[in-house]
Amino acid sequence: MLTRYSSDSKGRTVRTALVYTREEHGINKAHIDPEAIRIIHHLRYHGFDGYIVGGAVRDLVIGKTPKDFDIVTNAEPTKIKRLFRNSRIIGKRFRLVHIFFGPKIFEVSTFRSLADGTIGNSFGTIDEDVQRRDFTLNALYYDPLKEHVIDYVGGIKDLKSRKLQPVIPLKTIFKDDPVRMLRAVKYAVSTGCKIPFLLHRSLKKSAPLLQPVSPSRLTEEIIKILNSGRSRQIVEEALKYDLYMYLQPGAASLIDENRKFAADYLKSLDEVDALTASGEETRLGRKLVGLIRDLVNIIADWKGNPSEVYNHVYHECRRFVMPMNPPRVELEYAVRLCLKEGGLNVRMPRNREKRNEEQYAAQDAEAKLQSPGSNGRPARRRRRRRGTPPISAAN
Repeated sequence: MLTRYSSDSKGRTVRTALVYTREEHGINKAHIDPEAIRIIHHLRYHGFDGYIVGGAVRDLVIGKTPKDFDIVTNAEPTKIKRLFRNSRIIGKRFRLVHIFFGPKIFEVSTFRSLADGTIGNSFGTIDEDVQRRDFTLNALYYDPLKEHVIDYVGGIKDLKSRKLQPVIPLKTIFKDDPVRMLRAVKYAVSTGCKIPFLLHRSLKKSAPLLQPVSPSRLTEEIIKILNSGRSRQIVEEALKYDLYMYLQPGAASLIDENRKFAADYLKSLDEVDALTASGEETRLGRKLVGLIRDLVNIIADWKGNPSEVYNHVYHECRRFVMPMNPPRVELEYAVRLCLKEGGLNVRMPRNREKRNEEQYAAQDAEAKLQSPGSNGRPARRRRRRRGTPPISAAN
């Protein structure tokens, strides 16, 4: 094991991080997207730092293949943009860079400082950046060129002992960003980490902080839960910590009052997880069925006029999933699928059905360009002129 040193405010040399070698961290480099390594190599070639960071490193350490590879650097967004022609800067307050390789998008952020707290947007150093990470298992930096994991906060030790530990002090971590509570539950489920007593108590106490969170951010988190492959377990944990009432208040209320509804609802989430596990491309509307099926079974008049039943059920489901605000075309699809399961085959008029399918295709393309760091807002598109060659990394 190696050690990284830096100087404190008095100029004294102090140990700041442990550096784990390939033999110690056990990461299989074959599980890393070669384009992510190419980006880091390009940054280094031009004199900048570059590391894979966050959830990707966490997954690599525990033997999973990450879905996404986020990269962090000391280069500011405008400089990153100059280095990569196949990129664009996104976000207004929290600026990031998206680098494109075909359908793949890599998010590159600049080290942030603590000058404005844990949610500020001032650029800083890696020593400051690590203190803004939410939990120790997400505060690991991986250098794929040297194959080193840099650990400032004991993240490797916590991962091995399966313990979820916050980096940011408990008195501020959830006040600064209440959505971190949902992430804590997701990380605990996905990694098998235990939530220690003090963190457990803070989660229960801080749950009401989710009340004012914007619908767009909550929608983004719910969709992540549905796509996680562990939605049932995450929802069960969110219910235990009184968090789910702020994500899906209608469902949480029925789960609390009706045992049968609770059992059916969790069973529907099992089916959503099975869809994810199959590895097949599944549209959002198919997964939304897991959230509304059991309500539809209660409120639908199975002997009524199909179009009238559809209109009534759709509007009730729209209220039921609030504050989540899914695309209309996806919720319509989910409602029709639920009614079809019960024997009512409702079809949209042809012109509307065609329009909905076009909307779905457009939304699917837009979703691929959406940034987690932009509060759920889709990134703006850049128009390409005719005859312009595809974008590619600068040599």
